[in-house]
Amino acid sequence: MRVLAYELRRVRGLRSTWLLLGLVLLCDAAVAGVLAGQTADGDLGGAAAVRLLTAAVPLVPLPFAALGAGVLGALSYGHEVRHPGLAASQVGYPRRVGLLAAKLLVTGALAAPLAVATLLVDAVAVHLALPAGVAVTAWSDPAALSGRVAQALDAAGLGAPGELPGALAPLALGAGHGAPAALAAFVLLVVVAGWTGVLTAALTRSAVAGVLLLCALPPLLESGVALLLRQTGTAWPARAAELLPFQSGIEWAYGWVYGGDRRVAAGGPALTDPVLLAAVAAPAFALLLVTLLVQVRRRSL
Repeated sequence: MRVLAYELRRVRGLRSTWLLLGLVLLCDAAVAGVLAGQTADGDLGGAAAVRLLTAAVPLVPLPFAALGAGVLGALSYGHEVRHPGLAASQVGYPRRVGLLAAKLLVTGALAAPLAVATLLVDAVAVHLALPAGVAVTAWSDPAALSGRVAQALDAAGLGAPGELPGALAPLALGAGHGAPAALAAFVLLVVVAGWTGVLTAALTRSAVAGVLLLCALPPLLESGVALLLRQTGTAWPARAAELLPFQSGIEWAYGWVYGGDRRVAAGGPALTDPVLLAAVAAPAFALLLVTLLVQVRRRSL
């Protein structure tokens, strides 16, 4: 508990923490607003709404919220390396592992609210920036609602979100088919990106190198997942296309999986498919294992 309190004090005392959080919220809302303003007239379904809420830009390897969480994690470890709280002779292996665990916990605790905050801010920005000719189908059409959202409305005696006050209209962007599950996966993605930033900075002992390695991992992981899915004959999960963090190589991976057809196969597995989860989780566990092994040979952080 002492090391956790120490890490909390350190993070709260750094001006860069609050500047970075504010910058992520501002950039995310600006990008979401620009993307919403370019939306063609017509109905806006759940998948398109998720892409707007997460501010997914094809040339960026991670959503801005995930990238910000990764930078936050990398800065947390990089600051410890540059300004250690204890002398090297006092930082034994158990204490270094404890400090690493505290950094992972604190980074995750900051990353999850950051993801939720970006979704809420982006929902307002998208709602205000959408052209007049765009209609959010989940707001007026009960058939377009997610099952759990529809059950919640039925329990409240409502038939559609359109019966709610107009101030709650931005929430309809996350109420379409598959949107709640995709947005929950987005929150998890931001947390994992924050942890990855901590671990990559711990391996390289540099915040800059850790961030660069974090940005290089998504295209590499996407290619590996695509190859594994191709070898097992598994279709790419339909919901993953709404939220895929590996934006820079998405078309390339789709070409591998579907032999040049870049559309998602109908009836593909869910985001909880064991093959997909194993392919994504294995590199994260490997990174943690390598970090722990490297710490054994070090005399300081």
